[in-house]
Amino acid sequence: MNKLSFSGHESFVCRQFWLKKGYDFIKRNEKFSDDMAVVSLGVGKNMVSSIRHWMKSFGLTGDKDETQDLSEYLFGTSGKDPYLEDLATQWLLHYSLIKTNRASIYNLVFNEFRKERIEFTKPQIDTFIKRRCEETGSNYNANTTKSDISVFLRTYMSPKPGETFSVEDDFSGVLIDLNLIDHSKARDTEDKLIDWYKLSAKERDNLPHQIVLFSILDNEDYGDTISLRELQIGLNSPGLSFALTSEGLYQKIKEICAHYSQITYSETAGNQIIQFKNKPNKWDVLNDYYG
Repeated sequence: MNKLSFSGHESFVCRQFWLKKGYDFIKRNEKFSDDMAVVSLGVGKNMVSSIRHWMKSFGLTGDKDETQDLSEYLFGTSGKDPYLEDLATQWLLHYSLIKTNRASIYNLVFNEFRKERIEFTKPQIDTFIKRRCEETGSNYNANTTKSDISVFLRTYMSPKPGETFSVEDDFSGVLIDLNLIDHSKARDTEDKLIDWYKLSAKERDNLPHQIVLFSILDNEDYGDTISLRELQIGLNSPGLSFALTSEGLYQKIKEICAHYSQITYSETAGNQIIQFKNKPNKWDVLNDYYG
């Protein structure tokens, strides 16, 4: 694995309109490094850096802030969902955030950490990240990791009544409506109240099968024949990326096969596989959903 990457968000969760704002900013040939960026984007200096970070982390821009296919598809002249009003777009961005791996905590938690535990505390994520940094020769900084964990959790969690947060928080986070993480409190052996988080696998009825198929077609590791097991537990697989139960994944595959005649599902000698007679274009698949 390449070295892991953390920080860059300036402790800000990506907010609802930042990605469209960042896209329009780039299309006006403006630069995030310009002094007038704060005026043009209408945010503080740290938020300018955060918008740039999230644009890259979601796979919407490249190393030189150039727009990518996904950003053109969503935000361009004929953008399918420029204001991110469709829950399917949140799932699509969530997948891209994991796959792009510029903000490594998302890739690590969904691809690896959840295999060890689905219920966890902040210190447990921290211990895991520290271990993975040591294994990959990546820099580990306790304060940076603490900030990353906080932003990661706030990315997926809505505040509960009575909870207090710092003034920099904004609860219009772009992925909150996915409801991927549950929060509870429990007392430890010393009778201290501890925050626990849970990232359970579910059937995900609100996840369109077209988004699942897009993620499969987008994965360069997949050939024309793919086992259901690989789709459940492989790197950046739909099973892991979307935290799907085995039954949930099976249902998505059945939906895909029902809508695309060139894709078939079969069970032979206990092996569950899907096969592509020919692979549809992944953007055409998204068009099937967005119209």
